Amino acid sequence: MQSVKSSSIKYADYIRRIEIDSLWSGKKHVVWQLDPRVNILSGINGVGKSTILNKVVRSVNTNGDIINHLLKGVHIDVEPADATHIRFDIIRSLDSPMLDNETLNMVDTRIRSALDFQLYHLQRKYLDYQVNIGNRIIAELQAGHADAAQQLSQKKTRFQDIVDDLFTDTGKKIVRTENEIRFSQIGETLVPYQLSSGEKQMLAILLTVLVEDNQPYVLFMDEPEVSLHIEWQKRLIDLCLELNPNVQVILTTHSPAVVMNGWMDSVTEVTDITT
Repeated sequence: MQSVKSSSIKYADYIRRIEIDSLWSGKKHVVWQLDPRVNILSGINGVGKSTILNKVVRSVNTNGDIINHLLKGVHIDVEPADATHIRFDIIRSLDSPMLDNETLNMVDTRIRSALDFQLYHLQRKYLDYQVNIGNRIIAELQAGHADAAQQLSQKKTRFQDIVDDLFTDTGKKIVRTENEIRFSQIGETLVPYQLSSGEKQMLAILLTVLVEDNQPYVLFMDEPEVSLHIEWQKRLIDLCLELNPNVQVILTTHSPAVVMNGWMDSVTEVTDITT
């Protein structure tokens, strides 16, 4: 996630409306009214789903996460209207090889792909998240608020339960005695980089949502279902909202399974928002 730390920054709760002057060479004007929670962009190959998502991401990615309404003809309306920044993350579908092996080897020799690199950074955020939660739990206990302290620990536990449930067919379980994410499988300990592409993808999505710690933010996902088992595709949106009810999901997809759990009304066809 991109971020700028300042006490004067006012963050948006969600994006209300996206307008793009043109997708390609003066063609296709886009106006998209968004739901505060779930937005699914659908359409045939080449119609502009990923282009729309990428233009929006680039428009909020200049100088941290400052919203830039003029970059490449992208105009974004947010709630509240006077917010100047937005918290966001982008999940992409491809587990492509990394090119700069020298740099990667300086970080961790086990990293071999874009998803590995993403998981590396998410591990760091996960450690920070646990420290923050731990400090808040201590403060609540010192104040005599045992119930509040227990509630603070529930989201991390729920995340671990979800991952164990998703990975049950391969016998992988999160090692709960370690701060960094490790898995046990038939007596062997695995790091996230040893997972399958689909497992890495799902873990990256769930970690991304969890470490935002219930803050309002926008999660962009470009065809996240590509590596995911169909049952995982069905649960994807529900799991994101469970781990953070304040997330706004904006995703592109080709898969009917993604909308099967009651999200059909959240689907927008590219042709319906372009002229």
